[in-house]
Amino acid sequence: MVTGSAPIDFDVLDFLKIVFCVDVVEAYGMTENAGGACSSSLGDPITGHVGGPLHHIKIRLKDIPEMNYCHTNKPYPQGEICFFGGSIMPGYFLNPEKTAESLQNGRWLHSGDVGQVYPNGSIKIIDRAKNIFKLSQGEYIAPEKIENIFIQSKWIAQALIHGDSLQNYILAILVVDPAACTQYA
Repeated sequence: MVTGSAPIDFDVLDFLKIVFCVDVVEAYGMTENAGGACSSSLGDPITGHVGGPLHHIKIRLKDIPEMNYCHTNKPYPQGEICFFGGSIMPGYFLNPEKTAESLQNGRWLHSGDVGQVYPNGSIKIIDRAKNIFKLSQGEYIAPEKIENIFIQSKWIAQALIHGDSLQNYILAILVVDPAACTQYA
């Protein structure tokens, strides 16, 4: 069996391997690189990573110093995952700004995902470089946009949107504006 598109909980993955008595391969990639870029190996007993790069893709890590993700980190290199290879798109249709943002030097595709590379070459996705995340059903969420809508209300002083890629919902924590509430009361 193969799983992809969104992260799968380690417990669920281990459960599927045991119940169906088959290898479950976890794959990782993007539409912009024609789907698959990494895949775990058949028979790999360890879960929690997306395997190593497939034969048609090269991967490198771009440092994100403001988030403390650097290729020099010990014990494991960390950074934004960038792809290179023949399956990478030439650009977004009629959108040169988005193309320039996504393709460094017109060659390396920036995934927006932060990865950690293990000594055997397998990659674990640990964070997002951009302020968006994907829920378990594949829906992308931009928390800043939602927070900005909430704080436009005179009743809300602060807003925080939290999401977990293993869940299909988001959580909002709202702090009411004490001055507005006191005045209303």
